[in-house]
Amino acid sequence: MGIDIEAGGRVKSKARVTSSANPYIRLLCKLYKFLARRTDSKFNKVILKRLNMTRKNKPPLSLQKLAKLMEGKDGKIAVVVGPVTDDKRLYEVPKLSVCALRFTETARASILKAGGECLTFDRLAMRSPLGKGTVLLRGPVKARAAERHFGKAPGVPHSNTAPHV
Repeated sequence: MGIDIEAGGRVKSKARVTSSANPYIRLLCKLYKFLARRTDSKFNKVILKRLNMTRKNKPPLSLQKLAKLMEGKDGKIAVVVGPVTDDKRLYEVPKLSVCALRFTETARASILKAGGECLTFDRLAMRSPLGKGTVLLRGPVKARAAERHFGKAPGVPHSNTAPHV
């Protein structure tokens, strides 16, 4: 059997487009859409895909986790499609070059105080258009408080799901 063209054929799945009203994010999507099309770099395609993700799927990354993941990667730029937050448990912040959508005030201050730099994605596109010398990082998506309530029903054997009380 073939595809029923008369009935309209098959619906092709389209890539998700951001619904954000933020003009900065919309311009970044345009920029990385262009870079993804005009370069052979998979990095730009991944950045475009992550920029178009929902806010839930752009979780924050703490400075402590960032420092831990960047150990032994001197001279590379950490790229986070999401916010970077400060961590008071980290006493000595290493010198880092970080590119993120957003930095909390204290995280930015900590990075700059350590002699590092905070980049935006448009600056990153100028500095490294193909993503060379970068480390692509991601925050924990399943760390939301709501995730505790998903899964097997609470009370069922081998369930670690928290009940809604």
